[in-house]
Amino acid sequence: MKKYELTEETIVKNGHTLHRIRATISFDSVSDGELGGYIEKEENLSHDGDAWVSGDAWVSGDAQVYGNAQVSGNAQVYGDAQVYGNAQVSGDAQVYGNAQVSGNAQVYGDAQVYGNAQVSGDAQVY
Repeated sequence: MKKYELTEETIVKNGHTLHRIRATISFDSVSDGELGGYIEKEENLSHDGDAWVSGDAWVSGDAQVYGNAQVSGNAQVYGDAQVYGNAQVSGDAQVYGNAQVSGNAQVYGDAQVYGNAQVSGDAQVY
């Protein structure tokens, strides 16, 4: 069962057209009908688990958000980056390239995680 749908509301970031998402079911702290952030395509955000993109955050390229991960605020996840587990990316943080954020890790503020970096466990980058 799909937990969200792409809306007609779009923005363009780095040459990619992104769609605002809308929840189609209630899960975790997300209510049915609630608007989320922006993704380029459904492969960017898993329909499984409680993963969610909210606020003005966006995910594009081949980046993936899954598990129970949360991307919020004005955060950006793009390239081949992966955010999963219970990880949180928020504020104005950027995760890109081949970077991975997992476990209970938090990336926030103006932090940038990129290249082949891996942030995991209970790590905090801000």
